[in-house]
Amino acid sequence: MKWFGAILIIAATTWIGFVAAKRLRERTSQLRQIKVALQSLEAEIVYGLTPLTEAAAKVADHVAEPVSTFFRTFGEILLEGQKGVSESWNESLNKTKQATCLEKSEIEILKQFGATLGQHDREHQQKQIKLTLLHLEREEAEAREEQLRYEKMMKSLGFLAGLLVVILLL
Repeated sequence: MKWFGAILIIAATTWIGFVAAKRLRERTSQLRQIKVALQSLEAEIVYGLTPLTEAAAKVADHVAEPVSTFFRTFGEILLEGQKGVSESWNESLNKTKQATCLEKSEIEILKQFGATLGQHDREHQQKQIKLTLLHLEREEAEAREEQLRYEKMMKSLGFLAGLLVVILLL
């Protein structure tokens, strides 16, 4: 019975380590998806002359979860017509940020972008998108570096923590 409990403890802590490592990996992936989504939004707004509600729906169709949920929610809130663009952006960001692996600084960059969305002409909006993409590029590089540095460590740490607990209990 002791060995069964020991194996269970090691499996649980190893699983926790793998979950933490997955969060690091997904953060990098989600930042990349957001960049792709903003580039698609730029193309829809600047070159396609698509209204923002339709552009958000089109972007949502081309990116993976949870980024697609964010843009879909944004488009739906805009379509209701009760809130402005920046309010809709912030509300959809607040509704979906729990489902993402984004950190506070990345959420803040997106909020700052949302404050400028729909307030300027196409040319200035394109500049704002490019500026946001630049900031997100920096955040993605940091996330990638963090992933490379800590992902393997998290996996190992989960296993080793379980092993330590088992040794202390036996």
